[in-house]
Amino acid sequence: MIKVSVMYPRKDGATFDMDYYCATHMPLVREKLGAALKGMSIDSGLAGPEPGSAPAYVAMGHLLFDSTESFQAAFAPHAEAILGDIRNYTDIEPIIQISDVKL
Repeated sequence: MIKVSVMYPRKDGATFDMDYYCATHMPLVREKLGAALKGMSIDSGLAGPEPGSAPAYVAMGHLLFDSTESFQAAFAPHAEAILGDIRNYTDIEPIIQISDVKL
């Protein structure tokens, strides 16, 4: 199992519409990726490690797939639609990481 994490770093003055992300963008992702997508979750940053500190990321989306190849095969035909929708909810450039899920 692999996890594709799409992380949006907190930046002063940046915008992020969490309602749009949850209600519109991620359902679009689910629809486009189909049965290859095994699970998803959304994190909304609350705080950093010190009391009163800001979170490193305003949001993170996590997508689960059986393999990197299954992710790539599902994502490639829909990349333009999925990536093109980002501008509808944020001006933050996401950081993307693919991880091997160990536990």
